[in-house]
Amino acid sequence: MKNISLNTTKASCFLAEGAVAAFEPQVKAAQEALEKGTCPGNDFLGWLHLPSSISAEFLGEIEATAKVLRDNCEVVVVAGIGGSYLGARAVIEALGNSFGWLQQPKPVILFAGNNIGEDYLSEMIDYLKTKKFGVINISKSGTTTETALTFRLLKKQCEAQRGKEEARKVIVAVTDAKRGAARTCADKEGYKSFIIPDNVGGRFSVLTPVGLLPIACAGFDIRQLVAGAQEMEKACGKDVPFDENPAAQYAAVRNALYQNGKKIEIMVNYQPKLHFMSEWWKQLYGESEGKDKKGIFPASVDFTTDLHSMGQWIQDGERTIFETVISIEEPERKLLFPEDEENLDGLNFLAGKRVDEVNKMAELGTQLAHVDGGVPNMRISVPRLNEYYLGQLIYFFEIGCGISGNVLGVNPFNQPGVEAYKKNMFALLGKPGYEADTKAIKERLAAE
Repeated sequence: MKNISLNTTKASCFLAEGAVAAFEPQVKAAQEALEKGTCPGNDFLGWLHLPSSISAEFLGEIEATAKVLRDNCEVVVVAGIGGSYLGARAVIEALGNSFGWLQQPKPVILFAGNNIGEDYLSEMIDYLKTKKFGVINISKSGTTTETALTFRLLKKQCEAQRGKEEARKVIVAVTDAKRGAARTCADKEGYKSFIIPDNVGGRFSVLTPVGLLPIACAGFDIRQLVAGAQEMEKACGKDVPFDENPAAQYAAVRNALYQNGKKIEIMVNYQPKLHFMSEWWKQLYGESEGKDKKGIFPASVDFTTDLHSMGQWIQDGERTIFETVISIEEPERKLLFPEDEENLDGLNFLAGKRVDEVNKMAELGTQLAHVDGGVPNMRISVPRLNEYYLGQLIYFFEIGCGISGNVLGVNPFNQPGVEAYKKNMFALLGKPGYEADTKAIKERLAAE
């Protein structure tokens, strides 16, 4: 089978000759540091060889639990935030029917615990009142505000509607092995549980139960997803030559562009199904590289839709950007453009062509226009939009992120800045233990 591939020609042409090759020593050193565990954040490298360590027995356990939920639920709510839900949602949205919510698939997969919107949560509770639903609660600590608040609501509602014994069968915890509120709750209530490995951070956790269980509940083939990731683990190994290693090339080109003033990377897709893959990618790279006043800002657009809005800025705005395009070579369906006798729209020249051919020409035409306009372009070609190639894409971005962050000179595996808003929020809400912060914030607000 083919692998996904990376073409950097339309990006490296914006760099001096040899600029990408000059990064080879740094990229090799960065990957060597990952392998030897000598890099910053080396206690969070469990994702590095995770694909090749996943056993058939482990996948069988995931599938068995997913079957219990599928057989007993009309709806499964995935409660989690950030890396605890984005990877699963990216895969489920990419593989699912775009209008699946109209076709009532079984079960419907909902995502909650990723915001504190009162209307959102209230509307979800109303929707679930007439549904047999289950919950996958994903939280290492069990105290993350957004997820904990949501799970408390869902747990009470599920028990009220289905009874405590039945609820116990359809609530699953994905959490720490020994510590935290979610672990304590799971053990006390007797929930089926899966472990989030201590050495795998949330944004790198798609191939743990964090992502695998919701994906299996949605009815997709997690064995193929893992097989694709395993293949990409080999293709991006430390012994693969620099010129043949797609993750090494990606890390080198983006760092070379960054050194040349390209501060924003825009992830582009031409398939609406890939919207949440871009959202997952934004968290992966933003939370990993945005440190020490450094880092490429990750943004995303859905083309051709956003060509009618953001396309103007990309074409003619400040030249601090580059694009990385995910291109799906062959769609899963075939649709021909019809002929019309009156031809009022003037589109009969497209009659008989596949809609995807029109989309591909839009993709090529846009690349030519943007490159001419001064925007470097990289292109990731994905043969098909299926589990196997999504597994490849996930691991490619993960290893590329680990290498790139090390080349940049930051710790790609921590997120110290994320805690700042939490401290202020808890102080403003009067959480016990934050009294001094509450007083300081009140004084500051009064002064302003």
